[in-house]
Amino acid sequence: MKKSPVLYLIPSVIAEDTASEVIAPQVKSVIQNTNHYLVEDIRTARRYISSLKTGRVIEEMHFEVLNKKTKTEELKALFAPMQKGNNIGIISESGCPGVADPGALAVDYAHQHNYQVSPLVGPSSILMALMASGMNGQKFCFHGYIPIDKAEGAKVIKNLELESRKSNQTQIFIETPFRNNQLLSTMIDTLHGETRLCIAKDISGKGEFIKTRPVYRWKKEKPELHKTPTIFLIHSEAGINRKKARR
Repeated sequence: MKKSPVLYLIPSVIAEDTASEVIAPQVKSVIQNTNHYLVEDIRTARRYISSLKTGRVIEEMHFEVLNKKTKTEELKALFAPMQKGNNIGIISESGCPGVADPGALAVDYAHQHNYQVSPLVGPSSILMALMASGMNGQKFCFHGYIPIDKAEGAKVIKNLELESRKSNQTQIFIETPFRNNQLLSTMIDTLHGETRLCIAKDISGKGEFIKTRPVYRWKKEKPELHKTPTIFLIHSEAGINRKKARR
């Protein structure tokens, strides 16, 4: 009996030259037996697969682009290999497909058309940062990017702090790497001095830096974050508004 095709969610590295440390053998096994891929960037995906040394000939594999510009009406054509019984692998530029990632569009399509979806184990900077933060891992929310406008961004950050305090919820967000320093300055100027802020920089990379401290301490020792992938997490305890902020 012929097996039904599977949509594999294939994780990629989140730091250069770490595949041997963070990519599970299962990923290599799937790639060895999958010929069709939906990827954010074909060049990056081909280079990543080559780095895994699976023995596959890259030229024999088929790649189609699936990125933030992909429209829903394009998915039928992208899934043509599955309609013919072939497996498809989704590979993101970084980390796990479907998590803060355009791969979610294809995964939704697969569910709608009753295709099997199989997520493979791999690094997720969001979850790894939460794991290492010491903050509430039972109740958390990822918000993506904070508004670029400083005043609007400060308002959003303040609201996230209030929600954290009210619901005992860890708030997680990111920024485009070249704006990391600006975001950190805005947080330090906006958040209560006793609110805990975790900065998780270059997770799993050679320059990995993960520290959780009250905001007032970050003001005195700000790390350099320019152009380095960074996850920010905040947690504000109930009753913090009665504490004296240390600035």
